[in-house]
Amino acid sequence: MAQLRGEQLAAHLERPLGPLYVVYGDEPLLVIEAGDAIRAAARRQGYSEREVLVAGQGFNWTQLAMAGGNLSLFGDRKLIDLRIPTGKPGRDGGQALQEHCQRLSSDAMTLVTLPELTWQDEKASWFQTLAEAGTVLKLQAPNLGELPQWIAGRLQRQEQSAETEALRFIAERVEGNLLAAHQEIQKLGLLFPKGKLSLEQVREAVLNVARYDIDGLREALLQGDLARLTRTLDGLRQEGEAPPLVLWAVTEEVRALAALKEGLNAGRPADQLFKEQRIWGPRQALVKRALGRLDAPRLRAALAQTAHIDRCIKGLGGGDVWDEFLRLGLSLR
Repeated sequence: MAQLRGEQLAAHLERPLGPLYVVYGDEPLLVIEAGDAIRAAARRQGYSEREVLVAGQGFNWTQLAMAGGNLSLFGDRKLIDLRIPTGKPGRDGGQALQEHCQRLSSDAMTLVTLPELTWQDEKASWFQTLAEAGTVLKLQAPNLGELPQWIAGRLQRQEQSAETEALRFIAERVEGNLLAAHQEIQKLGLLFPKGKLSLEQVREAVLNVARYDIDGLREALLQGDLARLTRTLDGLRQEGEAPPLVLWAVTEEVRALAALKEGLNAGRPADQLFKEQRIWGPRQALVKRALGRLDAPRLRAALAQTAHIDRCIKGLGGGDVWDEFLRLGLSLR
């Protein structure tokens, strides 16, 4: 059994990949990012074919055997992307996973993605078989004491840095929520140039209190309330709010809706999907109503529209940015 820590993954992926990877943990953001990194490495190393299997309720586990046996006649290598949202494959799934481990070859690589597992799950025979046959990556969120350093590492990725007090300020504001920290870091990348950030700049971004606030815009978008959306956009424009920040907020909302819709259409449990997207409390009701109103094609089109707005902000596309925001809102009524 090979075990990796999160900080070892990048160096590991520079080497030839193994036949099986198991990624799981208590922080969905880290699990998603690790899976994306492994998939990207697989593409670079010639795994040009990919088959995604989502083992939700009613999943037919013979599909896993078929995926492993249905290899390309042209010699292309294949990535089998198996996702088990509940972390509990059941008796049939456990048996299928153990049999799959006996058929591993250099022509196909399997990536198994799981949520947080209990110690009993980790002792189950199906998981032990996976661990013995492949490489296991268990990802856990940093504790509050480690969070400032984690934030510093993320800032470094976008060629920014911040003084220690500013890092602690962000950590305290997000209260250990990595997705919230990730969003704040992205916001800093949009608002400020590369280089060192001052505490004042960080405070300005994190404590933005525009009269027509971003949260109100997100609510109006979810509700399909065109009148409120129009008023809020006009207010943000007059307040001098930065269009990249508005785009960030809107895009996060649309991406979450698209991911939820895709998961629901695949038969995945709603509770698990909401947990992955960090949607809690009263906001769930807003999101559920939006999902009832919007279908997958409209959400895909909305994501394409956010990409167009991004180009407009950068001066690479035609049209008024604020008019494009309104057009996006119209499409999601």
